[in-house]
Amino acid sequence: MELNVNTRDSQKARQLLKQWLIPAIVYGKHLKDPLVISCTKNDFLKRYKEAGYSTPITLKWKDIDQMVLIQDMQVDPVTDRLTHVDFLAVRKDEKVKTKVPVLLTGESSVEKLSEWKIQLIKSFIEVEAFPQDLPHNFMVDISIIQTINDTIFIKDIKVSDKVTILEDSNQPVVTVVKLAEEEIEEVPVAAAAEWAVPWAEWAPAEWAVAWAEWVPAPEASKEGEAKKWWETSKKEDKK
Repeated sequence: MELNVNTRDSQKARQLLKQWLIPAIVYGKHLKDPLVISCTKNDFLKRYKEAGYSTPITLKWKDIDQMVLIQDMQVDPVTDRLTHVDFLAVRKDEKVKTKVPVLLTGESSVEKLSEWKIQLIKSFIEVEAFPQDLPHNFMVDISIIQTINDTIFIKDIKVSDKVTILEDSNQPVVTVVKLAEEEIEEVPVAAAAEWAVPWAEWAPAEWAVAWAEWVPAPEASKEGEAKKWWETSKKEDKK
């Protein structure tokens, strides 16, 4: 996966944003100096949707051929527009640590009960691997949850032998909780399922978890901010 970039020399961030370019910086322990670059807004959004925070991207421009991970994004608090991106330079022969999102798949018979729902407890799991071996996400099949007492733990998730999980394997990832009275009255299960469809059509997969729970994921502050400017960006592109 590649992203074309340009060096931005002395151009100020405000000037770049007016040209629909995103200011960015690339840093890493094996770089002599940080790379100050820019990329087009639409190109970056496409790559972000595909890569998220755990899939490497190769930056390309003249003598630049650098593998990176998206490390951070800054958003204007007033306009919700993306204003800056930080990339972490990585190497194929060096392992890196990052957090991989957890996504839910399948259906659980427990959700057919009017008073219970599947609760995602852990939205991200920290791992270590070579960049090219990092999983894009961890898919968790909730159909194995058959009773209200069932729980899925980190140790239950299938992981490649090329990936090391850095967290306690006994930590719960998915469990069953009782719906509050207001949830039973105001948010029918069928309606929640319908709302998940339009979200999945355009949103990055990493946000599907938070959407399904109707609240921001506890460990996904960056994704919570990203959601704002992603929606704003789509509206701007349609103009």
